[in-house]
Amino acid sequence: MIRSKIIGTGAYIPTEVVDNEFFLNNTFFTDEHTEIQQPVETIIRKFKAITGIEQRRYAPVGLAASDMGASAADEAIRLSGIDRESIDLIIVAHNYGEMKYPGAPREMVPSIASRVKNKLGIQNTACIPYDIIFGCPGWVQGLIQADMAIRSGDAQTCLVIGTETLSRVLDPTDRDSMIFSDGAGACILSAAETATSGIINAAVRSDTGYELDYISSSSKNSGEAGEPQYIKMKGRKVYEYALKYVPQSMKECFDKSGEQISDLKMIFLHQANDKMDEAIVKRFFELYGIENLPENIMPMNISHMGNSSVATVPTLLHQVLNKEIGSFELNKGDLIMFASVGAGMNINAVTYRW
Repeated sequence: MIRSKIIGTGAYIPTEVVDNEFFLNNTFFTDEHTEIQQPVETIIRKFKAITGIEQRRYAPVGLAASDMGASAADEAIRLSGIDRESIDLIIVAHNYGEMKYPGAPREMVPSIASRVKNKLGIQNTACIPYDIIFGCPGWVQGLIQADMAIRSGDAQTCLVIGTETLSRVLDPTDRDSMIFSDGAGACILSAAETATSGIINAAVRSDTGYELDYISSSSKNSGEAGEPQYIKMKGRKVYEYALKYVPQSMKECFDKSGEQISDLKMIFLHQANDKMDEAIVKRFFELYGIENLPENIMPMNISHMGNSSVATVPTLLHQVLNKEIGSFELNKGDLIMFASVGAGMNINAVTYRW
């Protein structure tokens, strides 16, 4: 039986550290465009209490999503030991295209995947690069698509990247702007004829009714010509949606894997908000009648990395493999899960045997 196996990971973590104090001179407004009548210090203190975020990373001006993606990919290729010319697919997840500075035009053509292939120096014309826009779950969705290609026999080796420069689409008057950050993560997924490791199964859900604009892009003045577009989020709606649907989607995925919940070692969940993530995982285990969370079940890096959208899950995986996240450690045979939720609204999950 052929399974898709992660044989190398990489990450690009921007060097510019932005502490919460960076926002002390901001003036924040409500969704109704009225100034929030609270001291900025109080707003920031409440923000930290709710999200757990103390600092985040921003990419320096001039460094684009393809640059970060290529850097993460180069590390994944090196650690996997493969010849880069053997890569069949390059799948890049992002949401805002190629931007060199805040407010810059979003360059969508050529695709970021094509730019990455160019920057990696890959000459193989049979290596097919393409982008996916799937909200924060984009990297996990890329993993699912690469697995489908491998299982079907259309590919043997795939490069899956998540890269984002959210710092370039932030409205400084919006409290939610403090959540977002930049970064890139990547992995090499390869066909392995083994039943003991690799992707076991996946599940995906999409709600595009009234949930469609929970996370979106908009301008301050209804899209006047030349006006910047910002990422906007209805935080309460996103929180409620995630708690209602993500745990059951994770359960649907896990149940179809045929594995025992007592064997689940670790959950790599999109780093959106630490209180929300903890609540999601708690509800997931409650669906199995488990009230107390297993020890070391959910590694987190959001406190110092912020929410870098598609980059959060692959970056977190890379850091755990490098033993950079507390006492978290992956060993051969460990049963893990990847899961994410974001704009669309979309949810996905993958069960994986390390």
